[in-house]
Amino acid sequence: MAEDREYVGPDSGDTALKEPSRGRTAVRTVGEVLITLGVVVLLFVVYELYVTNWFSAEKQRAASAGLDEGWRAEQGRQLHSTPADGQSFARLYIPSFGADYQFTIQEGVGADALEIGPGHYKGTAMPGETGNFAVAGHRVGKGAPFNDLDLLNSCDAIVVETATDFFVYRMLPKEDEVDGWLTGRGREARCAKVPTLREPPEYQDTYGRKIVAPTRGDAVAPVPYRPVDALPPAARAHLITLTTCHPQFSDRERLIIHGVLTNQYAKQPGTGYAELLKAIGEA
Repeated sequence: MAEDREYVGPDSGDTALKEPSRGRTAVRTVGEVLITLGVVVLLFVVYELYVTNWFSAEKQRAASAGLDEGWRAEQGRQLHSTPADGQSFARLYIPSFGADYQFTIQEGVGADALEIGPGHYKGTAMPGETGNFAVAGHRVGKGAPFNDLDLLNSCDAIVVETATDFFVYRMLPKEDEVDGWLTGRGREARCAKVPTLREPPEYQDTYGRKIVAPTRGDAVAPVPYRPVDALPPAARAHLITLTTCHPQFSDRERLIIHGVLTNQYAKQPGTGYAELLKAIGEA
């Protein structure tokens, strides 16, 4: 007959059953800390990817309305050539990103300006001028206007609207397209005015897409990757440069898109971006 064993209950004085071991306590504590950290990280990601986008969208709507109002007020008056810090002065369109893609461009690339939308590098050319009209934008969060910048292809249009004109830039050939440009993609109708920029030689490092270190501030120089005085103003090309972080969710490098001015259209009453798309064959 089996020997009877006394049940050891919670009040029996057997501390081994009443208290967990130190190892189990440590594991449980670490687990709770990891869960808490995971929740914090998740909340941060939600904030960066969604909440900041909502805030920026509202700021962008206000900036766009203010830009239109300012343009109406400037009709028939002397236009100011240099916008104030943070002031919206132009609008950016990229047709290949959809008909609804449009963002105001603010003066400056500080945090406040980039929370509204793309920002113009102060001191670089203005739209349509010789030199380099350079614009920065976020790729993740805060509206993420340049989220899909890596999807642009050579000859894709980049349109800048000002109070008086539409300026149509097109992305330059990528480095691996240059040699066969005239017999390959360069023969397409939309590429007719897109050169390889092999001459003058100061532009030989300027391709449609480049990945550079964050320290390469000369990507937005009048002649990209060259000293500021590399060429006199009259000898410079009419370029646009778009910059953003690379890869996504990292600021380890910078993605650079270079384009060249191919067309300029004076704005006419009753016509707008939709009519422009038809004129440039992007509708």
